[in-house]
Amino acid sequence: MPSGLSLHMGLNAVDPKHYAGWSGELIACEADARDMRAIAKSKGFADTVLMTASATRAAFLAEMNKAAGALKSGDMFLLTYSGHGGNVPDANADETDFQDETWCLFDGQIIDDELDLLFCKFRPGVRILVLSDSCHSGTVTKQLALAAHYGWFPAASLPGAKPRYRNMPGQICLSVYQEHKEFYDKVIADTDKKLKSATLNATVLLISGCQDSQLSQDGNFNGAFTGALKQAWAGGAFTGNYRNFTNEITKRINLPDQVPNYYLTGANNLVFEAQRPFTL
Repeated sequence: MPSGLSLHMGLNAVDPKHYAGWSGELIACEADARDMRAIAKSKGFADTVLMTASATRAAFLAEMNKAAGALKSGDMFLLTYSGHGGNVPDANADETDFQDETWCLFDGQIIDDELDLLFCKFRPGVRILVLSDSCHSGTVTKQLALAAHYGWFPAASLPGAKPRYRNMPGQICLSVYQEHKEFYDKVIADTDKKLKSATLNATVLLISGCQDSQLSQDGNFNGAFTGALKQAWAGGAFTGNYRNFTNEITKRINLPDQVPNYYLTGANNLVFEAQRPFTL
C-alpha cells in the first residue's frame, strides 16, 4: 500500500521583528491546521504540525526535505497552510503581476519559486496535494479589491463587523522586503539559478483558498476555505474526485471575491486527479 506523509502549518501571528513591526494576528489558522491534521490521520497519513512560532523557515524546509527523501513513486505528500499570504518582487519575470506570491512563516516568507524547487526534490510518481488557505494563493506553488459581502461568518452579521483577511498589507510587504532586501534577493537569485537545471517529476495539485489577485477570509472557527472544505468533505462522506471537491468547496464559500483555484504542475497523473481526495 502507498505511504502518506502530511505537514500542516497554522500561523495565528508572525514575528514582528522580521515583519517591520507587524504581527499579523489571526484567529482560526491553528484550528485549520488541527482540523486538516485530523482528516489526514483519518486517511492514514503520518502527520507533522507546525503552529505559529514553531512554523519557521528552517523547520518548514527541514520537513520538506525529509518528506522528499522518504517518499517513493506511488506515495503521497499532503501539505496544508493556513496563514497570511504576501508578495515579493518577481525577479525572473515568470509572473504576470510582477510579484512572486509567498507564505508568511513565523520568521520569514517562503517564496512560491522556493516551493517549486522543493517539489523538484520529490521522486517521480509521488503525488503532492497542497491546500493553501491564504491570500494571493491561486498559484502559490508557482492590488486588492475587497468585496462588501460579509455574510459567511456568524460574527460578520453583527453590526459594524467586517471580515478579517489573510493578507500581509501592501505597505508591510514593501517594508519587509526593503528591510531584508539582501536576504530575499539572495534567496530569489539562488532559487532561480537552481530552478534552471531542476525538473519537477512529481505531480503537484494545488487547491487554494482564492485566486492570486484575491483575499481569503479568516473566521472565528476556521478560515472560509477550510470551513467550506470540511463541509464538502462531510466527515469522509464525499465521494467525488478533486475537481468535484474544488467545485463543492467553491459553492459553499459563495463569495464573489474569494474563488478557490485548481492548479496542476509537474508530471501528468490522471489517476491522481480522478481519485477521491486524500486517497493513499
